[in-house]
Amino acid sequence: MGSNSDETIIENEDAPTYAPSIPVPNVQEMVRKEPAKIPDRYIRNDEDKPPITDMSHLSSEIPVINLSLLSTGETEELNKLDFACKEWGFFQVVNHGIAKEVLQNMKDATAEFFELPLEEKNKYEMPPDDIQGYGHAYVVSEEQKLDWSDALILLVHPSHYRKPKLWPSTPKGYREIINAYTKGVQKVGEQLLRAFSTVMGMDKDGLLALHKNLLQALRVNYYPACCRPDQVLGISPHSDTSSITILMQEADINGLQIRHNGGWVQVKPVPDALVVNVGDVIEILSNGKYKSIEHRAVTNQNNSRISYASFLIPQDDVEIEPLAHLVDSQRLMYKQVVYGEYARSSMQRKMEGKAHTEIAKIET
Repeated sequence: MGSNSDETIIENEDAPTYAPSIPVPNVQEMVRKEPAKIPDRYIRNDEDKPPITDMSHLSSEIPVINLSLLSTGETEELNKLDFACKEWGFFQVVNHGIAKEVLQNMKDATAEFFELPLEEKNKYEMPPDDIQGYGHAYVVSEEQKLDWSDALILLVHPSHYRKPKLWPSTPKGYREIINAYTKGVQKVGEQLLRAFSTVMGMDKDGLLALHKNLLQALRVNYYPACCRPDQVLGISPHSDTSSITILMQEADINGLQIRHNGGWVQVKPVPDALVVNVGDVIEILSNGKYKSIEHRAVTNQNNSRISYASFLIPQDDVEIEPLAHLVDSQRLMYKQVVYGEYARSSMQRKMEGKAHTEIAKIET
């Protein structure tokens, strides 16, 4: 990669920090030492536990969109996008243009990283004032229930916001692999935001211009197997503070569930597809026409699982409010928020459904 290698990126003193998180035990290590034990802090109340009712038959109804057709403005795919955002808040994209090899390299190298000894991974430990690095985010009190997962979180784009000391250098070439994968995701994100602009009645570059600079953060989640998966959650129910989120799943292990019609529906992996969901930013801009949907991750008894979530977000100082032409005769639902303030206020509280979107709502 020559002079563009991540190794040569100089640490930027102005790189943003986001929110502190209280240190908690490493789940993978805990399971390795005592696989048959679940500490109380992870056991969910009955209303939070994975439900008995099975809605997996609805998985096949989650829209699958062809990005190459969407990007050429194909009416049918644009209509499908509009439907997906109104009815589901989630969809899967195929023909997204990221090479299979790039996706596989990311999966292989990441699996290798999580198998490293804890002391090696802890070289990239989250600092006390931020959620970037290896560890746990959104832990704000000693009382809250903890998620059955560990994470590696990095701000990847623009490159001058990176904190190279938090980017793992093991396994060999991992930084370059992350770079190649997230570059591909950035391109997919830009194409998707152009399509969103079109279905939201804007000039096709309208949303990208509004973002000023399209930032991308990557969160890699590691969910160890659990002896009692019915007692824990891999990640608590939440909506994303992003504009859109692009997720790569394991090919053959279910774990992601989305809230739909009062229940939870599995998002079954489609081969080589990426899962996309509407974030809070699009909900606010669309005045609630498109909603960011609660989702969560469940665990299983036999296999660990890794997921790769890329959050595409506006620059900190961007002011987000409903687009005038989408309010029209409807009641104005959201007030103006400054994105950086909105995002940080949500990170300073535990993940709790859509509670943080109340900050942006106009009180009735």
